[in-house]
Amino acid sequence: MRSYLSRSGRVALTLLLAFVAAACSAPSNSQASAASPSATGTQPPDFELNALDGSSVRLSSYLGKHVVLIDFWATYCEPCLRSMPALDSLYVKYKDQGFVVFGVAIDGPDSLSQVRADVQRLGIRFPILLDQDTRVVALYNPKTSAPFSVLIGKQGNVLLRKEGYTTDSSAALERDIVAALQ
Repeated sequence: MRSYLSRSGRVALTLLLAFVAAACSAPSNSQASAASPSATGTQPPDFELNALDGSSVRLSSYLGKHVVLIDFWATYCEPCLRSMPALDSLYVKYKDQGFVVFGVAIDGPDSLSQVRADVQRLGIRFPILLDQDTRVVALYNPKTSAPFSVLIGKQGNVLLRKEGYTTDSSAALERDIVAALQ
């Protein structure tokens, strides 16, 4: 196939297309917080989800009063399942000081029985919320990676975002929780 553009014309066209693509995907200043709502220091977007126990939980009911950890997890995610007992221990240890954990299950509606079984098998005591249409995870973690945690301070700002889990993660997370509770 014969090219009708000179080499410099192709370079210019490539640069123009790259510029247009960047301009279309880059948020304006007024949209920056909407594009990355859980960026450190920002106010997290509010949401309401049904809990595994049948109740309904709204994040804004806890902001300004509690340190909140939102942990996005799935039943098919082995690191998620390994992290949950450690998160439960932190929840039990600090809940009387104003700490709450919301385990947001991102499994689909057909996995509800598996979510229940895993929570029961692991002995999890913190609230498990159901994001079956992945609406909330899309706000906080568009890549939908799991586990993915967001720590929100008492003032209602995001303090940290963490992707993944290792056995060393618990100690670092506990330090962050203790600092946020003070």
